[in-house]
Amino acid sequence: MLRIAIYGATGMLGQAALREAVHASDVGEILCVGRRPTESDSPKVRSLVLPDLFDHSSITGQLKDLDACFFCLGTTAAGKSEERYHRITYELTMKVAELLQSQNPNLSFIYVSAQGADSSEQGRVMWARVRGKLENQLFGMSFRSVHALRPGYIQPMDGIKSRTPLYRIIYNIVGFTYPILKKLFPNSITSTHQMGKAMLNLARKHPAPQILHPVDINRSAEE
Repeated sequence: MLRIAIYGATGMLGQAALREAVHASDVGEILCVGRRPTESDSPKVRSLVLPDLFDHSSITGQLKDLDACFFCLGTTAAGKSEERYHRITYELTMKVAELLQSQNPNLSFIYVSAQGADSSEQGRVMWARVRGKLENQLFGMSFRSVHALRPGYIQPMDGIKSRTPLYRIIYNIVGFTYPILKKLFPNSITSTHQMGKAMLNLARKHPAPQILHPVDINRSAEE
């Protein structure tokens, strides 16, 4: 039985990962790490609440014997300095990754990145450089496997909603055209259902590239 940690389980993509893990017969326990508890009432789920995500001292002993980590925490770069965005996006993720690596040598680390992340780390777009740098560092770690998901447009499904009011409005508007968009741009669009299924299949050690674009995510969700 798989034992999985989910960071950001109350966000849109964290909810997607949690939903699929709860319904999976081969998942035995799900540790949801974040600033607030999840609303799930599944007996599989345990919420580990951290007021300061940079301080894991109170839960370190509970993060052993994990099979996979779904790292779904993220923030927008809008209104943030590069220093601030780097701390939230790069430094926090690396701190968690290093902690988990020290205790779980056979863990699969599955990171939700963003389409446009800059693997060269040399581009003009600040957030893309930071994301690319983070991916490169994660790929160099000694986990059993590391995957970075770079989704394009993601359609919320199964009652899952974004916590950002503006995004909810956009999703409600675009949702009516989703079936058409999916047919027109099958390689650029995915859904929360497919994101959750893909992450779970990666935890099951299904073969996939290190960097997954929408077409790879959708393919992984079907395996």
